[in-house]
Amino acid sequence: MNMPNERLKWLTLYAAVALIVCGSQSLAANPPDADQKGPVFLKEPTNRIDFSNSTGAEIECKSSGNPMPEIIWIRSDGTAVGDVPGLRQISSDGKLVFPPFRAEDYRQEVHAQVYACLARNQFGSIISRDVHVRAVVSQHYEEDIHKAFVIRGNSAILKCDIPSFVADFVNVISWHSDEQENFYPGTEYDGKYLVLPSGELHIREVGPEDGYKSYQCRTKHRLTGETRLSATKGRLVITEPVASVGPRLTSGDESRILKVYLAASATLLCPAQAYPVPFFRWYKFIEGTTRKQAVVLNDRVKQVSGTLIIKDAVVEDSGKYLCVVNNSVGGESVETVLTVTAPLSAKIDPPTQTVDFGRPAVFTCQYTGNPIKTVSWMKDGKAIGHSEPVLRIESVKKEDKGMYQCFVRNDQESAEASAELKLGGRFDPPVIRQAFQEETMEPGPSVFLKCVAGGNPTPEISWELDGKKIANNDRYQVGQYVTVNGDVVSYLNITSVHANDGGLYKCIAKSKVGVAEHSAKLNVYGLPYIRQMEKKAIVAGETLIVTCPVAGYPIDSIVWERDNRALPINRKQKVFPNGTLIIENVERNSDQATYTCVAKNQEGYSARGSLEVQVMVLPRIIPFAFEEGPAQVGQYLTLHCSVPGGDLPLNIDWTLDGQQISEDLGITTARVGRRGSVLTIEAVEAPHAGNFTCHARNLAGHQQFTTPLNVYVPPRWILEPTDKAFAQGSDAKVECKADGFPKPQVTWKKAVGDTPGEYKDLKKSDNIRVEEGTLHVDNIQKTNEGYYLCEAINGIGSGLSAVIMISVQAPPEFTEKLRNQTARRGEPAVLQCEAKGEKPIGILWNMNNMRLDPKNDNRYTIREEILSTGVMSSLSIKRTERSDSALFTCVATNAFGSDDASINMIVQEVPEMPYALKVLDKSGRSVQLSWAQPYDGNSPLDRYIIEFKRSRASWTEIDRVIVPGHTTEAQVQKLSPATTYNIRIVAENAIGTSQSSEAVTIITAEEAPSGKPQNIKVEPVNQTTMRVTWKPPPRTEWNGEILGYYVGYKLSNTNSSYVFETINFITEEGKEHNLELQNLRVYTQYSVVIQAFNKIGAGPLSEEEKQFTAEGTPSQPPSDTACTTLTSQTIRVGWVSPPLESANGVIKTYKVVYAPSDEWYDETKRHYKKTASSDTVLHGLKKYTNYTMQVLATTAGGDGVRSVPIHCQTEPDVPEAPTDVKALVMGNAAILVSWRPPAQPNGIITQYTVYSKAEGAETETKTQKVPHYQMSFEATELEKNKPYEFWVTASTTIGEGQQSKSIVAMPSDQVPAKIASFDDTFTATFKEDAKMPCLAVGAPQPEITWKIKGVEFSANDRMRLLPDGSLLIKSVNRQDAGDYSCHAENSIAKDSITHKLIVLAPPQSPHVTLSATTTDALTVKLKPHEGDTAPLHGYTLHYKPEFGEWETSEVSVDSQKHNIEGLFCGSRYQVYATGFNNIGAGEASDILNTRTKGQKPKLPEKPRFIEVSSNSVSLHFKAWKDGGCPMSHFVVESKKRDQIEWNQISNNVKPDNNYVVLDLEPATWYNLRITAHNSAGFTVAEYDFATLTVTGGTIAPLDDGTGHGNVHTRIRLPAWMPEWLDLNFMVPLIATVVVVAVGICVVCVALSRRRADDLRGGQKDVYYDVVYNQTMGPGATLDKRRPDLRDELGYIAPPNRKLPPVPGSNYNTCDRIKRGTVISRGGLRSNHSTWDPRRNPNLYEELKAPPVPMHGNHYGHAHGNAECHYRHPGMEDEICPYATFHLLGFREEMDPTKAMNFQTFPHQNGHAGPVPGHAGTMLPPGHPGHVHSRSGSQSMPRANRYQRKNSQGGQSSIYTPAPEYDDPANCAEEDQYRRYTRVNSQGGSLYSGPGPEYDDPANCAPEEDQYGSQYGGPYGQPYDHYGSRGSMGRRSIGSARNPGNGSPEPPPPPPRNHDMSNSSFNDSKESNEISEAECDRDHGPRGNYGEDSNEAVKRSPQPKDQRTTEEMRKLIESRRQLNETGPKQLQLQQTNGAGFTAYDTMAV
Repeated sequence: MNMPNERLKWLTLYAAVALIVCGSQSLAANPPDADQKGPVFLKEPTNRIDFSNSTGAEIECKSSGNPMPEIIWIRSDGTAVGDVPGLRQISSDGKLVFPPFRAEDYRQEVHAQVYACLARNQFGSIISRDVHVRAVVSQHYEEDIHKAFVIRGNSAILKCDIPSFVADFVNVISWHSDEQENFYPGTEYDGKYLVLPSGELHIREVGPEDGYKSYQCRTKHRLTGETRLSATKGRLVITEPVASVGPRLTSGDESRILKVYLAASATLLCPAQAYPVPFFRWYKFIEGTTRKQAVVLNDRVKQVSGTLIIKDAVVEDSGKYLCVVNNSVGGESVETVLTVTAPLSAKIDPPTQTVDFGRPAVFTCQYTGNPIKTVSWMKDGKAIGHSEPVLRIESVKKEDKGMYQCFVRNDQESAEASAELKLGGRFDPPVIRQAFQEETMEPGPSVFLKCVAGGNPTPEISWELDGKKIANNDRYQVGQYVTVNGDVVSYLNITSVHANDGGLYKCIAKSKVGVAEHSAKLNVYGLPYIRQMEKKAIVAGETLIVTCPVAGYPIDSIVWERDNRALPINRKQKVFPNGTLIIENVERNSDQATYTCVAKNQEGYSARGSLEVQVMVLPRIIPFAFEEGPAQVGQYLTLHCSVPGGDLPLNIDWTLDGQQISEDLGITTARVGRRGSVLTIEAVEAPHAGNFTCHARNLAGHQQFTTPLNVYVPPRWILEPTDKAFAQGSDAKVECKADGFPKPQVTWKKAVGDTPGEYKDLKKSDNIRVEEGTLHVDNIQKTNEGYYLCEAINGIGSGLSAVIMISVQAPPEFTEKLRNQTARRGEPAVLQCEAKGEKPIGILWNMNNMRLDPKNDNRYTIREEILSTGVMSSLSIKRTERSDSALFTCVATNAFGSDDASINMIVQEVPEMPYALKVLDKSGRSVQLSWAQPYDGNSPLDRYIIEFKRSRASWTEIDRVIVPGHTTEAQVQKLSPATTYNIRIVAENAIGTSQSSEAVTIITAEEAPSGKPQNIKVEPVNQTTMRVTWKPPPRTEWNGEILGYYVGYKLSNTNSSYVFETINFITEEGKEHNLELQNLRVYTQYSVVIQAFNKIGAGPLSEEEKQFTAEGTPSQPPSDTACTTLTSQTIRVGWVSPPLESANGVIKTYKVVYAPSDEWYDETKRHYKKTASSDTVLHGLKKYTNYTMQVLATTAGGDGVRSVPIHCQTEPDVPEAPTDVKALVMGNAAILVSWRPPAQPNGIITQYTVYSKAEGAETETKTQKVPHYQMSFEATELEKNKPYEFWVTASTTIGEGQQSKSIVAMPSDQVPAKIASFDDTFTATFKEDAKMPCLAVGAPQPEITWKIKGVEFSANDRMRLLPDGSLLIKSVNRQDAGDYSCHAENSIAKDSITHKLIVLAPPQSPHVTLSATTTDALTVKLKPHEGDTAPLHGYTLHYKPEFGEWETSEVSVDSQKHNIEGLFCGSRYQVYATGFNNIGAGEASDILNTRTKGQKPKLPEKPRFIEVSSNSVSLHFKAWKDGGCPMSHFVVESKKRDQIEWNQISNNVKPDNNYVVLDLEPATWYNLRITAHNSAGFTVAEYDFATLTVTGGTIAPLDDGTGHGNVHTRIRLPAWMPEWLDLNFMVPLIATVVVVAVGICVVCVALSRRRADDLRGGQKDVYYDVVYNQTMGPGATLDKRRPDLRDELGYIAPPNRKLPPVPGSNYNTCDRIKRGTVISRGGLRSNHSTWDPRRNPNLYEELKAPPVPMHGNHYGHAHGNAECHYRHPGMEDEICPYATFHLLGFREEMDPTKAMNFQTFPHQNGHAGPVPGHAGTMLPPGHPGHVHSRSGSQSMPRANRYQRKNSQGGQSSIYTPAPEYDDPANCAEEDQYRRYTRVNSQGGSLYSGPGPEYDDPANCAPEEDQYGSQYGGPYGQPYDHYGSRGSMGRRSIGSARNPGNGSPEPPPPPPRNHDMSNSSFNDSKESNEISEAECDRDHGPRGNYGEDSNEAVKRSPQPKDQRTTEEMRKLIESRRQLNETGPKQLQLQQTNGAGFTAYDTMAV
């Protein structure tokens, strides 16, 4: 049965092993540091840094790497460089900075030093090139010019002598003669005077007249820029020749060395004179030879007299030059060595390489520059002793990884390159993880030794015993296996161990990446035994180490002997007790012998073992060499290799360059005796050059010696150049390579002219260069064609040369690649192409990249003409068409290539007519137009002509506006406001004028106000607030309805712009507006202006009103506060007034706050001193006390900011007297005097002085000095029974203080018990130890007892009595505070003292309460815990947002309140506090949960937000209200009304801007969705609007199948109805049934109504139930203390989180419906406790209010069901039947076809029943009067949306949403009984539900109060006449209101056709005003029912519905013109409430 389980275990184990192996492989394949790298220099310092001491220098060094390398500056010896103050510092960014310094501060080790920059990280280090820093101290220098002696006719050279200490920095810039001649360095080499590049003045063919001139040189210092003229003048001393003189050198040196930089000019002087004038010739030695050739003079190399000038020196110019001077008398020569130094640079290839273990790695150093003296390599900043350009690591090991650098150096500079070597795979050397220990045992049992090792690759383990490998045999068994985690386990089993098995066992773990080993002894009891030792061979000179292999245990001694003598017998031998023998520097004569090891035990038993040592000697070779210098070809050479030392037999052989020498090379070798060999070369040849090595080998080893052989070889071709042909424009390359010894120099020359013969050097240019013998010609042209000579010379033989021809083949070429050609449409045209090049040339034509064939179109003809230089091709077009506007390309081809040219053919014609004419913007007098640019006829449009006329005029009476042709927008001005215009546009170009565009129709708008606000007053309220009051402008200057005001303010007398705030218009006539401007600057004058605005814009600004804010407190403290101690009790404090701009008023006085520093935290201990001056003296201070002081300035506004505390200590003084003294008898000759220190030591007590005096006698007073830490003194050697007087003084450094009181005592045999300690108060710190002394005397020894707080002390863990009587308390806690009394008692007397213990502990948790909240701040009150003993120093306040991190803020202990600022608006926060004192931080308070003020954005009035034209809509985003939290952005989306998908127009519209949605179709219905975002969340609004018609008219409302539009049209079927169902028949039938049902319901409700009247207080219901569903009124509040309130506290979405509705939140979820929990929301603008029309001017409050939830609830939300069984497909959450759920932000009026998407259906058992709430619809029976309901996203089939019969007899509920609700304080409670009246109608109750926008969990009324009444029965019908949604009864009431309350309102758009059948629910703007704003208006009945109409007026503060008689008349008129087929109910309604508006502009 167990087999399967076992198999499963093994399978699991194998799987685990496989997984681990795979994992380790993948790990190895992906090294963890793949993205990491060693350092690389980004910016490396230069080789030389020269700077003047007046300027200083900065040396920058930057590197990159991962991790980022650190930069260290080092000296050339590798030591780090530190800062030298003022002279050298290293900045934080790694720069080495040398600041300017004085000359006397110069330090050689700083300012003349070689530095380097070292960059390092964990992967290695690199060092920069050497940086030679040289600071030059400005010091005076003068240039001198000495006389030059010259023979007439020779050339003279005047030298400007510059002192050597500045010679490197000073250059000659010009020479000047005393005859005002100026000579500058230049290129004129033919004149008499020449300034040489090296600065000398060269004067040619000197005559006698030159002796009269004097010369000065001018120099310039390149570091300081200073120029100066030489101090002396030089002149020529001319000698007339008497006889012939042979050439002689004037300078005396016959050889010189010259160094110049690459591209500089070199001057080689040959200063010789002779008579007759000599000839000068220059030669250059061929490198490595003694042969020379004449220097070729050309444009670059010039000879002036004897001076050779080489311009633009190149490296090849380096070498030895010889100047030969001859005349008829004799000759002379001078050698000059020229070195042209090219900058060094280096590069390592590859720069980084990853190499696996054991593989080779090669780095190649590629360097350039001249000269190169050394090549060296470093690894990680350390030299590795390699000097070849190639560094090869044969087998990479772990330690080889790192950074490698190649350095090239010469005497002047150095360069470096770096490369990184990374290790591939994994390199884990073996490590012993577990091993056996030393063991001692008896013989017999088996032994098991175990070793565990790990590593990667897996190591192998071997075993050794005393250095000898162990192999398996019958007693020794070795085995090993690999564990799951990759470790190797090896074991050694020894069967039945013997004494002889003892010894040192070693396990060795070895892999290719390393070795690890472990050894330990195995001791087996037994007699000594020595294992056999093998013969040991060792090479002479090495060290012999051998250990005696002893077994047996215990061993007493191990000794080594030789010839029966115990070792050591000389200094070379060392013997160790463990049996090890060491012989250093082994020699054959003295050390080759047999050695014996002797092991003994204590019993005297011994064992011996012998070791034979054989010493071998290595061969020794005598150095040898060939003859000096290179060998000539054919020369005879021989070498002798002699090996005098080393053991025989010897094997001697030879190699050449590491290869065995073959016989066919012509080299023979022969042995000479046993110790020599001879190598012979009969005739040297070129292949013989190389390194010859003699190898000598014997048994001891191998030695070798190498010598080189160089052979002169004449040049010979490696690659001889041949004739070449290249295509023109290609990069040509001709190789010419030769070898030989010395290496030949390869040069190229070009033939002069077209034939070979005379050649000249190639001029170096951008495209011609020679690199290593190869000639490169980039972009070769015809001019480069010709004969070229390649020459190779090395001075051996005549050299090699080859002449080749380079030919260039030219493809065809067009000189003009692209041109434009124009033609008028219909006219002929000819296009021509001319191609140059080598004929024959073929030309083809393409048109728009397609082959053009004249056969296909007879309009085209092609002709060709042969020219001398090429071919001309012509394309003719008979008559041009628009399609000929194309790119014509002619392609020319010959044998060498092809080319093409293009002609852009432009056919011109009159433009087409402009289109897409749109209105972008319009005002009262202008309109902004845009259009699309038409086809311009291929001729630029010159202009557009905009034609416009009034709509009634004809197109003959038009005005025009001319617009430039480049624009597509224009403004038409000087229009009349509110006028209809027709506008069209034509385009014009040079060819002609287009046709007119289609006309657009526009209506101009109203205009902005023209009057200014009046009676403006500005008064300060406080330091940061001013109140502005004003009255409106005159009524005649409003130019429309004023919507509000912009109040602007700014600092007076500044150029800044005004900051504007917006104030809504107050409708009450004559009432003043006012605004408080807050957050202003203190005591600052502000200017205020006001302008009125209407929906068009703002009027003119008022005149500026100026006013100051109230004085404030200074915002900055006095500065430069300082204190000075004057005496021990006075301190002077001084300060400087705060800056004037921070005074915030007039500073009256200053206050100095001071207190001792240790009492500073306690406000009560602080002292204050007032003064008007800027300093004061503080008197009466404590002596020797540290004081803390602050200074503040005071204005009329109060105290300002305190300065930073400063501290001063008063001077010390003499101390006061010790506080108390005791003298206690200790015996018949001793008295103990004890004392307490002074209360005020006034300094540091240095000592106490005890005075004693025998009383009565005239004895002298004795004094005794006592150390300051001792508080008692034992006076001895006193006389018995003699009274003594004692007193004590204390001393400080100032002197001795007052004396204490005197006390008398008398020595006695009787010693009563007395306590020397004093009553004291001890302060202990929490959790520390405390000790209270009780030093007592008495004989007999008194007994000491302690009482703690009156209770006898008994020792415990924390408290114990010490031997000296003290009480020790460990780890003090708060409870230990109190009184401790010590009692001492003996047989004579008793005494006691009492100590008080105060415990200082960290504070306990403070009290935190919320004081106030704003949108971005919280104010909290802090109170300390009552139980705190230690003084509190302050608080730490901790706070965090709901979705954020904790932050802290320090609060001072005296702060009663603290503001936490900079918080998120409208967000939840958690707050708690901790206190702290000098002991530490205390416990945390309870966490306070709160939130900042602010809500999501509020919807605007639609007319202010949306402005519609025929093809665009303008959105005025300023109309949105931000809910207290600033807006961040808007998202705008739109769609046509019949579309489903929304189109996003912009997702980042900024607030305070207007935005135009363009490209709309005229006369079309659109839906618009706006999402407004702020930090508290987002609000989504949806709007319907129709664009105007082209003529500016409005369109009829949509017939959407719900009864809108014409009643006769066929009713459209919703998608879910079958086709056979004809609604034209069904609807009347259903309506009839519904009317009957309603009648029955009315009767039932009437009967039940009477029974229910007593539920809420009698007849109040008669009218209160009318408004059960209205919004809450003023003062509506919510008691949050209700325990059941938490049931409705739902999830609050954090700011800016877009979360779906969450169960338990503000939406009608199933969960709520099941619980029966319904929230009745209140307050459309719920954050105002009273309704304020200024705050809510929104007559079109989209999305907020449900359309007037009436008593019939016919606009309410859907019915809710207590049970949920039905699940809509695709919905994730459970949705109940008829539950309206809310998709965030959706508020659209749904089309019935879309109803299915959102509204759930009833249960199957729910069928159509009576509709209790529909009596008020005033429609034909069955008409869905609730159709226009806007409560949330209602999306259900409209015809029976609310019909529900509860077949179970359970509660049926209808949910009606309240308006958007944000504020937790507005759920009405006191009015609940009348707002939510319960009626048991139809066996169920109907509730009003939450609104669509619900944010705050605190907004819900308590659950038991959430019942509203649902009206039905007989009360339904009468109410419909007065209060229903569409009823005009409200209108009549409105018109009877107080006319003084008229509120301006935009006039309605013109009426349009509307179906009368839906009149009660028409989409009119006016009725929207009623419906959507009514929630927060009336708190009485909806009509005259139950009270008179005047009372109704009083109840409704909404004045916006007034209509003048004229307006009402027009409305009725327009109504009568509509379809007369409406039902009678409608006509009845019209009689009741005249003036029904019948148009639907932009209903939402």
